[in-house]
Amino acid sequence: MNRIGIVDYGAGNLKSVEAAVERTGAPWKTVVRADDLRGVAGAILPGVGRFAAAAARLRQAGLYGPLREFALSGRPFLGICLGMQLLFEASDEDPGVAGLAVFAGRVRRLPAARLPHIGWATVEPSIHGPGTLFEGLPPRFDAYFAHSFAAPAGSASAVAFAPGAVPFAAAAGSGATWGVQFHPEKSSVHGQRIIANFVALGRSRGADEAQLYVADAPGPPAAMAPPTAAPPGSFEECGGRMRRIIACLDIQGGRVVKGVRFRDLRDAGDPVERAEAYDRDGADEICLLDVSASHEERRPLLDLVERVARRLTVPLSVGGGVRGVEEMRALLLAGADRVSIGTAACLDPGLVRRAAEAFGSQFVIVSIDARRSGEGWEVTTHGGRRRTGRDAVAWAREAARLGAGEILLNAMDADGTRGGYDTALTRKVARALRVPVIASGGAGTPADMARVLRDGEADAALAAAIFHDGSLGIRRAKEEIGRCGVRVRL
Repeated sequence: MNRIGIVDYGAGNLKSVEAAVERTGAPWKTVVRADDLRGVAGAILPGVGRFAAAAARLRQAGLYGPLREFALSGRPFLGICLGMQLLFEASDEDPGVAGLAVFAGRVRRLPAARLPHIGWATVEPSIHGPGTLFEGLPPRFDAYFAHSFAAPAGSASAVAFAPGAVPFAAAAGSGATWGVQFHPEKSSVHGQRIIANFVALGRSRGADEAQLYVADAPGPPAAMAPPTAAPPGSFEECGGRMRRIIACLDIQGGRVVKGVRFRDLRDAGDPVERAEAYDRDGADEICLLDVSASHEERRPLLDLVERVARRLTVPLSVGGGVRGVEEMRALLLAGADRVSIGTAACLDPGLVRRAAEAFGSQFVIVSIDARRSGEGWEVTTHGGRRRTGRDAVAWAREAARLGAGEILLNAMDADGTRGGYDTALTRKVARALRVPVIASGGAGTPADMARVLRDGEADAALAAAIFHDGSLGIRRAKEEIGRCGVRVRL
């Protein structure tokens, strides 16, 4: 059976792509140099980070020319997220840096009030049928995005769109070359179907070329307006984005634990089994937090991250004990889609900037454990054990300025109590920033989640204990949240 080549140039979550290809039953190989492209039936170019840094890595590896030649040769080629952007001529992210120029035009910064665009949004393909990436998929499906730049909806090669007040090209196609702005390897069953369709194209590479889709500058559907800026603060402005429900697994000693305010922790099961169950039950994202790593000055559990990542079809974020860029890189290579830094960021704020430059803002979450202090909230570190004297809202604003793509805001006074989120804290931070905010601490009911998403203006609600004891399933919680008027993926 012909193998699928997965390009490794140090700017992508290869573990997730490898796992998605393995689920189709197809063999794969890692492509790190031009010679590795020989004999592969199709090639996948993943991507995380900045346009210029990724383009430079491709050139340094001697892959720039060979990948362009491969993509233009008629053999199946798939670019994912930054990998799709690299298929265009250039990007507003780094003017003057040349892309692979397989697709005409340039990638633009999304004209949205809140970036990065992180989360699930609806995708509308303009093509279906045999030989396409979207064969067998419904006319509209939900997919996971994490980006701040995208090809305009009017791009000549656009073949799928993320509608909304700020529509953009969710996919592009020309010949057997495809690009998807979302992450199919993290988009559950519909994303897995896209990977399977791509593998099928590789298997049929010797078939009549007439069976393969060839783009003819289709442009957006007639009803699709060109990208326009939405009113500031409009959550759904970018591609019809939905609020996320994140299942959190607090880890200690390699096991899931639960407690109150990170204290009196009790065993709550195996993290791999828990993560996989939450994935099946509709979680939009899984978060692993090693709650004692910073306090114990211990490194993250890379083996555990890898075992969990290989079982998931939704995004995985990881936090706890992360002290530097190299540890973040190790977590990326182990399968983390995004990494959360808390104590280390407080001690060395420059780490936020270095991480964003290395991996892109969408990869960097700054975690803030906040306790009420007088009229405001104070940042704590080391699992809430140490006070810093730093105002939580001011630190969130500074972290975003340094390059954090999202803030994980944990209300320590409410954590584990099931008495409801600190909606006032969440709303104050959300209104102070132009990056997404995850609310954490205090989830007791679906109504609590709906309230912090609606009234607290959070982009996502994280919960742990209420899911661990089995009294509330994630899918049922999301159905109740939807009935409260909050748009979530069902």
